[in-house]
Amino acid sequence: MKVRTALLLAASLIVASGCGEDTSSNNTVTDSSSQTMNEVTRVDELPAFLSEGMTAEEIAELKEQILPGNTDEGPTPGEKFQTLLAKAKDGDPEAQTNLGVMYYTGEAVSKTVTGHVLDNDPELAAGWFYRAAEQGYADAQFNLGLLYANGEGVPQDMAEAVELFKKAAEQGHVDAQNNLGALYFTGEGVDRDEQKAIEWFEKAAAQGNEEAIANLKAIRAAQQAQ
Repeated sequence: MKVRTALLLAASLIVASGCGEDTSSNNTVTDSSSQTMNEVTRVDELPAFLSEGMTAEEIAELKEQILPGNTDEGPTPGEKFQTLLAKAKDGDPEAQTNLGVMYYTGEAVSKTVTGHVLDNDPELAAGWFYRAAEQGYADAQFNLGLLYANGEGVPQDMAEAVELFKKAAEQGHVDAQNNLGALYFTGEGVDRDEQKAIEWFEKAAAQGNEEAIANLKAIRAAQQAQ
């Protein structure tokens, strides 16, 4: 079965910081803020570990080489960062999802309580996805489902992944529909049900999902061979 295993990157991606107010639950995702400082290096600044010991001229040269450029028109990366952070803190699920993606990919820099810079932070990403998923935002439900399926940032829990994929799939999320079909077919996290698997694959295939189309072909070829 072909299953989508990468995070769905939302179209308008920017940056931001810690997990905001407490929405306590038994899920590990809500504990992520205790593992990392509520601190982020803005995207138009160099992280301290890169610029330590450098002269001002060397820092300026390094910035030109590795930081995203900007023009006099429009907001700077730092201004975009602050805008996304404000929206996420205000409860905007799209901003929360985009922020989670940036922590997952390492585009937003986070540190442990001891000051260690993390390459990426799936725990903090899960915390933001959780907040958006609780509001019924399909992309966040799908992304959080992937983290549970892969055991990234949260304990691996296929049953929880199934529930999250189902919520997103019922909203028409095509990749969630394909993944839900695959889990019904394999019986991971849910009782195996080939007919339900086919139904979800058909929904995803109707939207042009190539993985679902391939999955349906494989099932039908196996049925014909019996």
